[in-house]
Amino acid sequence: MSPHDRLQSRSELYLAERRRLGFSCRNEVCILRSFVNHIRAVDHRGPLKVELMADWARSHGGTDLHTWARRLKHLRNFTRWLRQFEPRTEVPDDTIFGTLPERQAPHIYSEQEVADLLAAARRLGPAHGLRGAVFETLFGLIAATGLRIGEALALRNRHVDLKSGMLSIHQTKFGKSRQVPMHPSAVEALRRYRWMRDLARGPAADEDPFFIGTRGRRGGQPLGDRQLHRVFVELRSQLGWSNRGAHHAPRIHDLRHTFVVRRIVQWQRQGVDIDQAMLSLSTYVGHAMVSDTYWYLSAVPELMALAASRFESFTANQEVGHA
Repeated sequence: MSPHDRLQSRSELYLAERRRLGFSCRNEVCILRSFVNHIRAVDHRGPLKVELMADWARSHGGTDLHTWARRLKHLRNFTRWLRQFEPRTEVPDDTIFGTLPERQAPHIYSEQEVADLLAAARRLGPAHGLRGAVFETLFGLIAATGLRIGEALALRNRHVDLKSGMLSIHQTKFGKSRQVPMHPSAVEALRRYRWMRDLARGPAADEDPFFIGTRGRRGGQPLGDRQLHRVFVELRSQLGWSNRGAHHAPRIHDLRHTFVVRRIVQWQRQGVDIDQAMLSLSTYVGHAMVSDTYWYLSAVPELMALAASRFESFTANQEVGHA
């Protein structure tokens, strides 16, 4: 077997192992295919060196250092794994193109802003049509459950069990499925929307999309991501919110962030042991690692005081222990 074929075989084995662990690997498939093709094109033979990886990263993505750094980051896990077979393989670090920007603080919606968004969506024309109900219910569901946008749009009728108040989420960001219980108020809102939808378009099959387009050829078809964002931008402009996040403007995805933050704040007020509850919250929203949920404590202003009080409590206990 040639060195190039061996590298191809190793990359396929790596991806297979990642998939067995529950990762979708969509980005990694493209990254590794590109890297293997580059190695083949330059006819490299011998250990994989950082200089070679840097050349590959520079050959894609123009002149943006962050794009190059992001490509190397995707390659890092593979090269670590590869060292068990090829010990002389080097692993790229953050010093080559610099570190990637940290996650930016989201816009955390107030209760009034969420209410205003749903009311504005409800008023979408045409009068007495289904369009307003579609967007009001969709925005409300994301706010009430913290679903990702793609997860909400991918819902089929069979995934929405209104008797048990449970959503079945499949094909998530990390290739895992989960069950999402809903508050009775969310269940009632979905039941009302489904009644309006079926009244307007007739009973739907189990495999039909739960949220549908209502205009032209898109009528009855799955609601699209671009259509959803276009409507949201229009409503955001109408409502004129002041941006409190680090992104260019409030986003739909910030409804998910808001759900997580409000849940943690509510637990704090109720005296719940947040460290004990974090794992359940992480599972509920579909985070791959509980550290992704803990990120909010240090990155969101609303939770900084909570993080500070936890640290003060910890240091006070340490002082008592050493007294």
